[in-house]
Amino acid sequence: QVQVVESGGGLVQPGGSLRLSCAVSGSIGKIMAIRWYRQAPGKEREWVATTTTDNTTNYEDSVKARFIASIDNAKRRLYLQMHSLKSEETAVYFCDWTIYMDGTAYDYWGQGTQITVSS
Repeated sequence: QVQVVESGGGLVQPGGSLRLSCAVSGSIGKIMAIRWYRQAPGKEREWVATTTTDNTTNYEDSVKARFIASIDNAKRRLYLQMHSLKSEETAVYFCDWTIYMDGTAYDYWGQGTQITVSS
């Protein structure tokens, strides 16, 4: 059974930094991409970044130059280093692994990790 777990959330002051981690476990096929999303209170979930296994990442415009994603393929773990965090980035952060198995692509989501940016 495939399981995705995010970690690293917490309370951080505005302008601070935090690093999230997202790990996948279980019997998986080919990893296609891993995406980060966030959902602030009362708002829809929004896309943050997409990373492929060659460590190429596309970022949502508001996080470019502040967020850096990196993948450790051997550990099946993705990191999101976040700098200069803003209060409006308080949200639950989720990761989603798109995995190709038996001719079909599947999405596996974690339970999310809360980030609160506040003084």
